[in-house]
Amino acid sequence: DLGASDFKISALKKGKVVFSQEFPWDPRNAGDPEYHYAKLSAGLEEAAKALGGKVDAIGGSTAGVLVGKKLGVASLIRGVKEQNPGKYADAQNFLKRIEAEWQVPFEVYNDGDVTALAGAITMKKNGILGVAMGSSEAVGYIDPKGALTGRISELAFAPVDYNPNAACCEWSGDYGVGAMYFSQQAVNHLACKFGFKFPKSMKLPERLKVVQAAMEKHDDKALKVYLTIGRYLANAVPWYREFYDFQNLMILGRVTSGLGGQIILETAKMGLEALDPCLAEEVDVFMPDEKARRLGQSVAAAQIPVVK
Repeated sequence: DLGASDFKISALKKGKVVFSQEFPWDPRNAGDPEYHYAKLSAGLEEAAKALGGKVDAIGGSTAGVLVGKKLGVASLIRGVKEQNPGKYADAQNFLKRIEAEWQVPFEVYNDGDVTALAGAITMKKNGILGVAMGSSEAVGYIDPKGALTGRISELAFAPVDYNPNAACCEWSGDYGVGAMYFSQQAVNHLACKFGFKFPKSMKLPERLKVVQAAMEKHDDKALKVYLTIGRYLANAVPWYREFYDFQNLMILGRVTSGLGGQIILETAKMGLEALDPCLAEEVDVFMPDEKARRLGQSVAAAQIPVVK
């Protein structure tokens, strides 16, 4: 599962997880596609050791728009486009290079779709909108019949706030979009607003850890961050339901780890009940367990080549 601040790899043997690990990386600022290839290859080799060196298939989950196994528009490789445009095609095709070298069945899907797939597999539910709150917002959809639709969701860039003073996404340049309300970017924006002070050099994953640690100590400023994200989510549910027929909304991702995730969930439930009691009866907003919140996408991705 390729995220912007880390990637997660899980290895399954006979349906059981035998390896699951997070690997920090910084692909957005890497100007050479060899960086992406080398990092992912090293992680896959680690996972292969846990399988005794025998790999039957590889399933992938990645941020960005995919055209087959080619990355189209993707923040993960924007550093190459900005710094080394002559190698951009190589960056777009680095997953194909991985596939060619491993010579096993290889499938890769958008991370939002795999978020929803994780819910379908682990929770045995259909009609799921999966929302992963990580470096950005990844959203995917499993329809009421239990199928992926092939639609591109990318709700990170869909508006949830039409206030002209809404926060702006630094990459897309769009205001009020999901990436600024359900992600590490949202945590950083709100934390600064509520009084947290960070060194300019501190990156968003580290800032999130500071806020999470403060929340575990019941810090009032951290509490305001998570309460606000929960309110954002409550207001987004009826809006998202205008476009997706879902009865279940699952949240996961690094932002939902720890006590903060529970506060987001409970605030969203109470907020939805206040906004629309009938809709609150129809839609179950839930989270999987802590480990699944952080690693669920990679476990689901591993099963993609064999899931029908």
